[in-house]
Amino acid sequence: MKAMIFAAGLGTRLRPLTDDRPKALVTVAGRTLLEIALSRLRGFGVRQAIVNAHHYAEMLADYLKANGNFGMSIEVSREEELLDTGGGLKKAAHFFLDSGESAPEPFIVHNVDVVSSIDLGRMMQFHIEKGALATLAVQERATSRPLLFDGQGHLCGRRFIHPAQAEKVQDEWARPAVAAQALAFSGIHIVSPQIFAKMSEEGAFSIIAAYLRLASQGETIAAFRAEACYWRDLGRPESIAEAARDVASGKLSIA
Repeated sequence: MKAMIFAAGLGTRLRPLTDDRPKALVTVAGRTLLEIALSRLRGFGVRQAIVNAHHYAEMLADYLKANGNFGMSIEVSREEELLDTGGGLKKAAHFFLDSGESAPEPFIVHNVDVVSSIDLGRMMQFHIEKGALATLAVQERATSRPLLFDGQGHLCGRRFIHPAQAEKVQDEWARPAVAAQALAFSGIHIVSPQIFAKMSEEGAFSIIAAYLRLASQGETIAAFRAEACYWRDLGRPESIAEAARDVASGKLSIA
């Protein structure tokens, strides 16, 4: 099984922790975010991974080499200019398509700055059973930019909520839905390689924007509900501290 870790962002929200390192090398309870993500993926059978990098890219590559790639086959996708999530994934297409397989398997995409207890094996099985082009792990929790899903759990739009005015809401629809539910995306996806032939976007672009366009064209972008799972965004120093406390209390395992 293969995976991609999104790690190319500047980590501006994590300053000053990212003043001298990429966000992937910020630590929680003595382990880097990159090691934590790789360990999780390895535990679900991932043996080959690609990590995109921009900010301190050589430091990240040297770290992987010094640690023997944590027992995995890992490629670093260096981005001279940030390509955003969609552009970063598209740049890595070769990694998932050039495998010699007649039908390349679905793969996992995981943000480096999230930790969770989401069952990736069950999520993969759900993705295959749904016949989805992409499956997004989602939760019913507060966020300023939830995604909208119809009664079948298929992506149909997204919502923008003004951070200072909760009543100020703007919906963007990929296709009509009678009773859409707003759910927060976790930064973890399962993607079928067929998506690369359908990515018409070029340069830097958001993968969510691509998902919305594809949903508008009838493609199945499915919701995998993960409310019962631990999840935390590690994009801010206070979130790193909270995660460290969760590790100490046993609420979060990063072993």
